[in-house]
Amino acid sequence: MDDQNKNLILATALSFLVILGWFFMFPPPEPEAPGALPAEQASQTAPAAPSADAGPATAGTGQGTAVEEVVADAPRVSIDTPRLSGSISLLGGRIDDLSLKDYHETTEPGSPVVKMLKPVGDTGAYYALYGWAPGAGLSLDDVPGANTEWRVAAGNTLGVDTPVTLAWDNGKGLTFSREIAVDKNYMFTVTQSVENSSGGTVGLAPYGVLARHGEPADRKKFFILHEGVVAMADGELTETDYKKMPDFDYKEREGARADVRQVETDGWIGFTDHYWMSTLIPAPGSAFKQAAKYDERRDIYQTETVLPTETLTNGQSASVTTQLFAGAKEWETIRAYEKAGIKGFIDSIDWGWFFFLTKPIFWLLHNIHNLIGNMGWSIIALTLILKAILFPLAFKSYVSMAKMKELQPQMEKLKEAAGDDRAKVQQGMMELYKKEKVNPAAGCLPILLQIPIFFSLYKVIFVTIELRQTAWFGPFQDLSAPDPTSIMNFFGLAPWGSPEPGTMMATVMIGILPLLLGISMFLQQKLNPAPTDATQKMIFAWMPWVFMFMLGRFASGLVVYWITNNTITFTQQYLIMRSQGYKPDVFGNIKETFQRGAKGDKK
Repeated sequence: MDDQNKNLILATALSFLVILGWFFMFPPPEPEAPGALPAEQASQTAPAAPSADAGPATAGTGQGTAVEEVVADAPRVSIDTPRLSGSISLLGGRIDDLSLKDYHETTEPGSPVVKMLKPVGDTGAYYALYGWAPGAGLSLDDVPGANTEWRVAAGNTLGVDTPVTLAWDNGKGLTFSREIAVDKNYMFTVTQSVENSSGGTVGLAPYGVLARHGEPADRKKFFILHEGVVAMADGELTETDYKKMPDFDYKEREGARADVRQVETDGWIGFTDHYWMSTLIPAPGSAFKQAAKYDERRDIYQTETVLPTETLTNGQSASVTTQLFAGAKEWETIRAYEKAGIKGFIDSIDWGWFFFLTKPIFWLLHNIHNLIGNMGWSIIALTLILKAILFPLAFKSYVSMAKMKELQPQMEKLKEAAGDDRAKVQQGMMELYKKEKVNPAAGCLPILLQIPIFFSLYKVIFVTIELRQTAWFGPFQDLSAPDPTSIMNFFGLAPWGSPEPGTMMATVMIGILPLLLGISMFLQQKLNPAPTDATQKMIFAWMPWVFMFMLGRFASGLVVYWITNNTITFTQQYLIMRSQGYKPDVFGNIKETFQRGAKGDKK
């Protein structure tokens, strides 16, 4: 086998194996119906306060009483901003009811908005709690915790410019207050204060807790997507999947498995889903302990921030301000918070191993979209820019491949003359390459460079919320979802729908984008030198149609990119071949071949 064919086979085989493995490891997500929580889980109590030495709190133990009925009946303070709606329960001062006004569950008209935080008793309870851990001379009854009955001291509805203040007096000389404010996006500011008039000295530590009962029902479980705990500690990013939290060391005193870290100056911790995130953020520059925890007895996941203990003599007071992010992982919004002082916050978006490619690719796509206003056309424009950047390298590759295609008849004659003498064939090939100044490996480099770009763009399209439910035209109303058209509904022209995603019928009855993908790959392949071996030639002939079915169930935006990339590649290669004196038709057949002189002049 000649070197050119070996390199082509190797590059194509690598691409095929990688995408084949990708297809089987990360098939397109199937819709999951939320399941009911187990009966024992539905009656869980809230997490307890941390211990006085600022260790991690024990999930699910609370102050000893079931709270789901009490939470449902407790008074609430409304949350109403341009982007958020919900309420705060006065039982524990829980932020446990939060909906995102700008995002709907589906693209169907009338689809409900996304509900992010839910109170205990609801399926998939998910909430934020704040309190003080008791120190020397204090007990859990002396400090506010999960089941404290707060009263409203100021404010009626939490809005952008209207904070609310909660108050509680322990009846023993300690007065607590909690002011909660929210900005125009998704950032809450929580200021916890305490005043000591007990006549003695007390110690207590402020904390924040995020708790969720069970794994999210709509969790994607893709290797390419991180869902679970995300944390930053002094510049070090940590991502922990839900499935790994039961492997934490068991902390017998707290009754849960926990991972605890000391943060010296800057950090944050929380839970990240596909598009949404909640994060506890102490003030920049402050030291604290962060913990990720799993209570296996009650199936409760928890993240915590515990600040240093405050020691107050009689007449002294203390106040601590932290933040809570709870909302959509929008690039511009999160980047603005990072610029405001939350170090490394942009890395809460899952950029993946190829972050050095995914970040600039997304930045470019985002800015193109700001100019064009349509994500489908923006992806096409992005592809044009990427192809323009790689064009100098592609030019040399296509010239080499054109020469290789011209040499095909001479290669066939060499093989016929040498018969089974492989060494003689290889020697003849090398002499022919040297004479014609052809590099047989030049055609492989653009293919190899395209693989990480393809993966990075797939990561961008799949992970970033900016592509969620974004429309292109006609039936393509969600570029983060597979092609909704099908042969069964005449590619979206008929009023009925296509087969359900994830089914065998949906894989076979492909839509218009996968079909265009297969055609574009077929035409592009025809311009490349064909293998002389019959088996290799058959494999190459089938590959475009195999890839058509494999990639057809990926996100529509990715398929749009791949079609555009193939079309541009075909056009570039066709024009370059003509500029070099070759006249191929659209199927790659060269109609006329020019003989060249020593300097490559056409005669």
